Amino acid sequence: MDAIVLAGGYATRLWPITLDRPKMFLPLGEETIIDPIFASLETDDRVDNVYLSTNERFADDFETYLADSEFDKPTLSIEETTDEDEKFGVISALAQLVEREEITDDTIIVAGDNYLSFGVSEFIDSFVARDAPMIAAYDVGSREQARSYGVIDVEDNQVVGFTEKPANPSSSLVSIACYGFPAESVDLLETYLEEDNNPDEPGWFIQWLHDRTATYAFTFDGAWFDIGTADSYLDAVEFMLNDGTYVADSATTENVTLESGVQILEGATVTDATLTRTVVFPEASVKDASLEDSIVDSHAAVNGVSLTESTVGAHSTLNRPE
Repeated sequence: MDAIVLAGGYATRLWPITLDRPKMFLPLGEETIIDPIFASLETDDRVDNVYLSTNERFADDFETYLADSEFDKPTLSIEETTDEDEKFGVISALAQLVEREEITDDTIIVAGDNYLSFGVSEFIDSFVARDAPMIAAYDVGSREQARSYGVIDVEDNQVVGFTEKPANPSSSLVSIACYGFPAESVDLLETYLEEDNNPDEPGWFIQWLHDRTATYAFTFDGAWFDIGTADSYLDAVEFMLNDGTYVADSATTENVTLESGVQILEGATVTDATLTRTVVFPEASVKDASLEDSIVDSHAAVNGVSLTESTVGAHSTLNRPE
């Protein structure tokens, strides 16, 4: 069995001020968002090859990550594009990767910029048992929120309806970016594209596929965070920390009050401050300040201010007005 991890883009698209790192590398305590996915695939003997898919623009970042990581299975597979604006659609990129890497086996596909509260191996267990296309499904709790995703109708765990980003969702059960395709379904990617179907989000392929072959849903409780906004990233931090806090050993804190969902990373300094649902990135400093639902990027300085739902960009300084 093979696995494809979709790298996703930079965190620049999450905030108005640049966080110059791929979303999948955003820290969650001592890990990054992608680490649990790779860890699960690394220890699963059913998975022979793990391909990390990205384009040429981000290749150096991912090569560095893989070289420094503890994981042996992942290899980088680079698309023939250099910029996210040039990407020709996720489905087209998948078909290209399948051809480039000569993939002919059952395949797991998972987005690296999603936080999953289940191990990918649990998903593989269900996929192997069904021996049929499978998608991970999560109840987002409201039909309004479901409008942003592929909405699923199921009967006895079989997908009987699928609509990508519907205006009027039939339920709040949505497809998340975790899929299992038997080898024969992987081959259908090319057929799908040859019929001039939508080459973008994988949900369009699922919408097409489930009418042609029995497709099943792996539903789970727990949590799922699609890291597409600053708020969703902070939600993931708070969940992972179990409403607690994380302070790196090399960080300095003095006279601080840390509420739930706070992480202070390597080399950061926080003094005389109150933080709630806030991430302070490496080598940043916060002094005489109150921060809530905020992010202070690397080497930034925040002095004498109160911030809510704010981002302070890397290497910038924010002082109390005179």
